[in-house]
Amino acid sequence: MPDPLALALTPQIGPQRLQQALPTDLSVEAVADVLGPEIAAGYARTLQSGLAEQERAQAARLGVRLIGLWEEDYPEVLRHLESPPTVLYLKGELPPSERNIGIVGTRKASPWATAWTHKVARELAEAGIGIISGLALGIDAAAHKGALDGGGYTLGVLGSAIDHFYPAQNRALAERMSVLSEFPLGTPPQAGLFPRRNRIVAAFSRAVLVVEAGEKSGSLITAKFAAELGRDVLAVPGRPGDTFSLGCNRLIQDGAGLVLNTEDVLNALGMLAPKKQAVQLEGSEAKVYRALLELPEALPDDLAQSTGLSTGEVLSVLMMLELKGLVQSSAGRYSPA
Repeated sequence: MPDPLALALTPQIGPQRLQQALPTDLSVEAVADVLGPEIAAGYARTLQSGLAEQERAQAARLGVRLIGLWEEDYPEVLRHLESPPTVLYLKGELPPSERNIGIVGTRKASPWATAWTHKVARELAEAGIGIISGLALGIDAAAHKGALDGGGYTLGVLGSAIDHFYPAQNRALAERMSVLSEFPLGTPPQAGLFPRRNRIVAAFSRAVLVVEAGEKSGSLITAKFAAELGRDVLAVPGRPGDTFSLGCNRLIQDGAGLVLNTEDVLNALGMLAPKKQAVQLEGSEAKVYRALLELPEALPDDLAQSTGLSTGEVLSVLMMLELKGLVQSSAGRYSPA
């Protein structure tokens, strides 16, 4: 039977050819009419091999969800890439909102950069911002850990198949968060695949922050993709003579936003209004405030359902947040101030 996944897994099929064929009935004959007999023959072999069924079964065993370019829940931010992934392999959840920032940097991060990244990622997560990175060692891992410690969402995008996890040292970290790959199961890590990973990090992010990077760092590729997609590029400055500061300093020379702390990042994201108070919230106040960022003009009952608190507890927290100037109300509905 015709199968879009089988077509997507056929050699020589990229996003452009896939999109050309999708409006047809996906029969071998229809694919031949649109894409030519050679590709149609490959598609017929893929159908006969049962590869698509095997891929689905293996993904199910791994707890991995497949999302094809032809499906309605495929992320729009990826659909509009010049070369969108044909199939996404997702373990966990896609970003729940558009309030995300990519945080990237060198695998050989210095202690200060690792500590700084963890702190800022934690504070951003506490302010309701998702953290997107590449699950590499160094800066990537510090960003993911900070987001998790802040009780927030974080997504790691791989440069290998989701069943060929790399690097192995971050496997335990990956089990605590959402992980995404565009590569068919069984694909090992390869140098040429990581730039493709980087464009997904940039696409999901409202801005990309480079913390520490050399002049030829892959993080600069992510920054380049971000600029091309109209996202803000931010960088943390470093000492001129430090190898892993050269890339960031060059980005700043070229116009990237200079970042020194969490407040600078919030400012770049247009979320400075609550200033430091928002990232210093704890407990139920932080929980309600994060929910309010996702549900502006919410009723207390909506916030109670989202946070798991009682309506009475939510009302008490909302009163405190109003006193702090972080929340405003109108006709019984609440929104960030």
